[in-house]
Parts: sequence; C-alpha cells; structure tokens
Amino acid sequence: MTSTFSASTAAAATIADALGEGGFVHVPAPGVQQALGWSEEEWAAFAASWDELGPDGYMADGGRYRLRRHGTFAVRGAEAQRGAHQPHFQSRDYNPLNGGVQRWFEPLKDEAADSPVLRAIFETFTPVFTALDGRDPATSWHSEVHQFRIETSPTETGRPTPEGFHRDGVDWVLVMLIDRRNVEQGETEIADLHGAPLGRFTLGAPGEAVLLDDRRIMHGVTPIRPIAADQPAFRDALVVTWRAGDEAMVLPEDAV
Repeated sequence: MTSTFSASTAAAATIADALGEGGFVHVPAPGVQQALGWSEEEWAAFAASWDELGPDGYMADGGRYRLRRHGTFAVRGAEAQRGAHQPHFQSRDYNPLNGGVQRWFEPLKDEAADSPVLRAIFETFTPVFTALDGRDPATSWHSEVHQFRIETSPTETGRPTPEGFHRDGVDWVLVMLIDRRNVEQGETEIADLHGAPLGRFTLGAPGEAVLLDDRRIMHGVTPIRPIAADQPAFRDALVVTWRAGDEAMVLPEDAV
C-alpha cells in the first residue's frame, strides 16, 4: 500500500512539473487534497472561519460586496512563522483600482492561521517554489494570506477581481476555492504577460485550486451573480502569495 507521505509527495511533484512547464496549473480538489492531506474535520474547521470575515473598506469602486481577513508569514523551507499584523500594499502598477495605499484588514483568526490546512500549504508548496526558482533550500519568503468572501445579490454584482486582469507583484500565487453558494459564473481566466489567453475554468469544488508564477502569468475572475434571488449568494476563496525575501514590500513615501 502506498503511504500517505509518498502519495502526497508524488501529487506535489506532478503539480510542480506542470507549474514549471506552463507557468500555471489548475488542480482539481482531489489532487489538492492528496498533495496536502487534510482530514474532513480539518477542512470543515478551516472553511468555517470564512463566516467571520470583516468588511473591506478600501473598495474604490464603492462596492460593499467584499469581506476579508489578512495575515503575513515568514516562511523558510517547510516552516512558517506568523508575523505581526501589518497592512497590505500593492502599487498602482499592479492594482490600479485599490493600489497605492496601505490597506489594513481584520487579522486572521487563530483557527485559520494555525489550521493544519494552511500549514500543509506552506510545508508542501514552499519547497516546490524554491526548487522551481533554483534557490537555496534555506531561502526566506514573505508570504501573505488572504481570506475573501465575495457576496452578490440582485442589486449588487460580486467582483472577485475588481481590478481586472492583473498580476499581484509577487513571485508565486495560490488561489483555492473554499466554497460557492448559489452563484453562477466566476470563471478564472489565465493569460500571458501580453494578454494572450492560456486557460479559462471555474473553480467549482471546495479545495480546487490554481497555482501560478506571477512573473509569467496574469489572472482574473469574472463577476458572480446569484442564481436564486431570495437566498444568500457568495464565493469564498483563499489566496496565498510568496515573495522571496524576509520583509514586506517597501512602501513609497506617499503611501498612506
């Protein structure tokens, strides 16, 4: 019988091969679960933390459809240490809608930050990214973790990526679906740096994910709309980014 360890290692190696070749890989939920090895109970506890997100008060489009929490980690090898709470910052080069300012979001709750699911993400994928980049195994990474809930209703369209097709300004990105309730559309679109389409798919099952090299790939998600007008409708997602180096992005002098 194949051990859990060897099965997860083989799954991660398959993901790494595809990621290195094309710059992105779309992984169905069973493949992600095999690579990370969470239990049903661990997943349920992790997913439940999306019910306690705070409002995103920085939406320049005036939308009130996005809830989120945010945290940072210092990652080296398979080890991840949570950092002090700090703002999220993107330059307007990467986020022309909401960039250029320090954005303070509610911090991750301990049950999310300490979840075996998140720990398995760091333990499994950090060595993959390190190897694909040809870096020393002891390379330090600055990682940011974002919990998103995008809500939609008959009177407000939910936009998972209101900034449109974009890069995040990091090295590597993981986007994992946590849940979809009563929504249609929300297709993930992948393109090269010239905008040529490379892939289009819907993250539909909890745990389904896409990993991408942010230096080579642009991505976006089409708006979501409710199916039944009289029921709650939302899309929950986890986004984790890795950027080589110990520190968060240096802020320009005019960032507030």
